[in-house]
Amino acid sequence: MAKKAERRALGRGLSALLGDQDRPAGAPAPEVAAPDGRAPSMLPIDKIRANPDQPRQMFNPESIHELAASLKAHGVIQPIIVRPDPGHEGAYQIVAGERRWRAAQKAGLHELPAVIREFDDKQLLEIAIIENVQRVDLDPVEEARGYAQLIENFDYTQEELAKTIGKSRSHLANTMRLLSLPPTVLTLLRAGKLSAGHARALIGAADAGQLANEVITKGLNVRQTEALAKQLPAADRAKAPRRAAEKDADTRAIEGDLSSTLGMKVSIDHLDADGGGEVKIRYKSLDQLDELCRKLSE
Repeated sequence: MAKKAERRALGRGLSALLGDQDRPAGAPAPEVAAPDGRAPSMLPIDKIRANPDQPRQMFNPESIHELAASLKAHGVIQPIIVRPDPGHEGAYQIVAGERRWRAAQKAGLHELPAVIREFDDKQLLEIAIIENVQRVDLDPVEEARGYAQLIENFDYTQEELAKTIGKSRSHLANTMRLLSLPPTVLTLLRAGKLSAGHARALIGAADAGQLANEVITKGLNVRQTEALAKQLPAADRAKAPRRAAEKDADTRAIEGDLSSTLGMKVSIDHLDADGGGEVKIRYKSLDQLDELCRKLSE
């Protein structure tokens, strides 16, 4: 129980820790003191190092340039958060605020206001991921990998993580499903050539990489992408065995039992003479899909 309470406190406590959690977009950042009431320290930029486990791997150059111009004109109002660097005496490691640190370097600043806190490696990664998800628009792949890290490294359930970061469980589940796509598709997704909706429509397709290129070339929308992904190539259609024209009583009984248990329509089709086939489960909403994933993982 204490472990779960600590997680919930972390999610709520980020507002105080990071200062401008609920600041409207475009509003100026307020002056922020350290959580214990002390003013932030001014640290030399060359003594500050990036977090090697930072979930955000891509920083938009244009955005950094715009922020650098602002920092050069108005200074750094919002302090970054750092911890003593365990690998370099006298240096500090960024917990939150790497974008400001990068922009400050570009602006030619020599020091930054910083709140110094003591965090272990586990807390560092946890806060870095949650801070990015809550405050910065990560690309879908970075977001999915961040969720996966939190679940794998800190034993979160999807429900606990959803409450901590203020997202729905269906959003978490659908975002993490993107990681099952091949690297070629993930690269297109990260580059903004595919939307997350397009990418989700390609999950499970044997030729997802080829289909992704076709989607981009033809400028297909998500619905058209879903239809394309369901199409069986002509060569595969020729090889595909015919389904049985009529289901036996046992198969219909099993379908009924599974449908009753899951609360969703279940269809069983025998495709091969040696007994192979497929089971289809139809869900009506993302919430139903979440519930199905929960039951299958029990």
